[in-house]
Amino acid sequence: MADVALLWHFHQPSYVDAATGEVAMSWVRLHTVRGYADMAEMARRHPGVKLNFNLTPVLVQQIEELAERRVKDRWAELGLKRADSLTQEEKQQLLEHFFKVNWVTCVDPYPRYRQLLDLRGRRAGAGQSEQNMRRFREKDFRDLQVWFNLSWCGFAARKRYPELGKLIEKGRDFTEEEKQRVMEIHQEMLRGILGEYRALADSGQVELTTTPFYHPILPLLVDTDVAKRAMPGVRLPERLRAPEDALAQLEKAQAAHQRVFGRKARGLWPSEGSVSPEVIPLMVRAGFEYFCTDEMVLFRGLEAQGWKGQHTELFQAWRVEEEGVAMKVLFRERPLSDYIGFTASRTEAKVAAEHLRIHLENIAQVMPKDGVVLLALDGENAWEAFPDSGESFLEEFYQRLEKTKGLSSTLLGTYLDTKEGKPLGRLHSGSWIGGNFDIWIGDAEENQGWSWIQRTREFLLKEQKRGAAKPEVMAAAWEDLYAAQGSDWFWWYGPDFQTDSDMIFDALFRGRLQNVYRRLGVTPPPGLSVPICGAEMQLGTPPVREIEPRLSGTPSYLDWSGSGRYEAWRDQGAMAQGDRRVRTIHYGFGETDFYFRLEGKDGLGDEVVLDFHEPAAVRVRLRQGEGGWVGQVEKSVDGLEYAPVKSSVEVAHGAGVQGKVPFDSLGWGREGAEVSFLVRVIRGGVEVERYPERGLIEFRGPMRALDMKNWYI
Repeated sequence: MADVALLWHFHQPSYVDAATGEVAMSWVRLHTVRGYADMAEMARRHPGVKLNFNLTPVLVQQIEELAERRVKDRWAELGLKRADSLTQEEKQQLLEHFFKVNWVTCVDPYPRYRQLLDLRGRRAGAGQSEQNMRRFREKDFRDLQVWFNLSWCGFAARKRYPELGKLIEKGRDFTEEEKQRVMEIHQEMLRGILGEYRALADSGQVELTTTPFYHPILPLLVDTDVAKRAMPGVRLPERLRAPEDALAQLEKAQAAHQRVFGRKARGLWPSEGSVSPEVIPLMVRAGFEYFCTDEMVLFRGLEAQGWKGQHTELFQAWRVEEEGVAMKVLFRERPLSDYIGFTASRTEAKVAAEHLRIHLENIAQVMPKDGVVLLALDGENAWEAFPDSGESFLEEFYQRLEKTKGLSSTLLGTYLDTKEGKPLGRLHSGSWIGGNFDIWIGDAEENQGWSWIQRTREFLLKEQKRGAAKPEVMAAAWEDLYAAQGSDWFWWYGPDFQTDSDMIFDALFRGRLQNVYRRLGVTPPPGLSVPICGAEMQLGTPPVREIEPRLSGTPSYLDWSGSGRYEAWRDQGAMAQGDRRVRTIHYGFGETDFYFRLEGKDGLGDEVVLDFHEPAAVRVRLRQGEGGWVGQVEKSVDGLEYAPVKSSVEVAHGAGVQGKVPFDSLGWGREGAEVSFLVRVIRGGVEVERYPERGLIEFRGPMRALDMKNWYI
């Protein structure tokens, strides 16, 4: 018998603009009408499945503020404004923001929404083009307003409000009244969602855990120099030591949880699974009994102590001690957790659920007696990638947990109540990503953010000591500082991750720090008005001249100089996929052939597919054979059904894979046609990587004038 503990993590940072009090981006509302409502609905459908949900206090706070209309929602107001009254600026904002949803699952399946996207254009920056904006008529903007908010509604919303399904069937030419009704439904769901989770917890089916209030990286807040333990050579900012703030984040979380859900939280999911020995006494002081983090934290800690045991030791309760206090801890099983978050959406629901069942049964046979498998992951962002918001997958998976002999779902607290926990020794300092803190500190932008926190905190302490403001004003200033300590700002700083909203996140972070000074009647330092983010990074550059690279031997820089380049490793959003193997995609053309090269880790995949959308629907499918890679071209008339055609694809295997395809096989002409394609990686029959994750790589194809246009010395 194996206990399976499912921990679904819900988290959004504070999107409140400190200067205006408005919500800059509507992800809290949009994830409520999809992920949060869907997960509660699925729990009610399967009362025999025990579930654990982690709701961060900063998320809960924003749900309350939006439900009670204590803050303005910019995107909601933009979506509600009459289409015949939109200003030029508002129209541009609609085109920029109202396609921010998964295009594959939430736009392309709906003809009218897809038509609107194509009308705007799919390339980066298309939403900011005045030329694109002029293509839209009044009814186009109205339909866009409806479709964006309609497409975010998950299966729970569509079940509860059948009128949403009727609007989807209608598809176009929506009225102002229909637009208003969609937004009313969003508001109704915001008002009820926290009560749904409290009711599930009161029923005994669900346990609710929490996270430090504003989702800070606790070990770095206690002492930024902790980063050196897992990253010895890292360059760090001026040292920050604020254990008092770390404790405040924990105590505020506990107080908020008790107020909203009627009981204290027994368990904690530390932000990003980030832990260190120093945070254990703080968690105990705040009233927590146990915490959960990643398996890498366990294994790196054991290895430091000379451990030579078995991986199966993961599947049990552990106990850590520090400064005379102890806590129980569970470490999540990473591969299956990541499978749900990143791969299950690309697999047929029954196959994905069966994959999990088989692996869980196998683990049950080798785990310690009375063991447990902790599957912990993001419970909101993943569902956008499923064609049905994850409904069929969750149905299949939960059914197997209910019916499979030898598997039993469990609440975290219930399981740990009967376990002493195996002594762990010294806890490793790290997070669930890489077992270190590289995502949040060490890069120049990240370090600058920490330096501003340090400087602003010193100012606040000085002003507090001299009694510069009333207690309520000082408390509000500390609240701004706590919000700035959240992990999310640092997620987007540096080269690790990129979004088209980087500059908004940057402004929200700096705005919180500026507000600390303003509350105390002081002009903020001028440097805080300067963006920390560099100019919006581009994930790639198009070809600038013809190339004729040799495919044999080690790729030469000069051979590929002038090619297009796509930085695949940067193409990640709010979720980080650990097993991505493609790093860079090079592409270009010579006199008669298209060239490509994928760089990355060994074992890219069983198949690599280059999917061309323009100028013709063509696939270049590369398969791993006994003698290396083999290429085949497939063509389609309708873009749906593809058939192999005779072609001569040359493929070479070295550091990754590289090859060339004749223009004739791709259906290209010679005079500058627009080319668009994407790259898919298949492993085990499942698409595991896609680049770009959203959209297409686009460039202008061969033209005689290209070399002269881009000629340089």
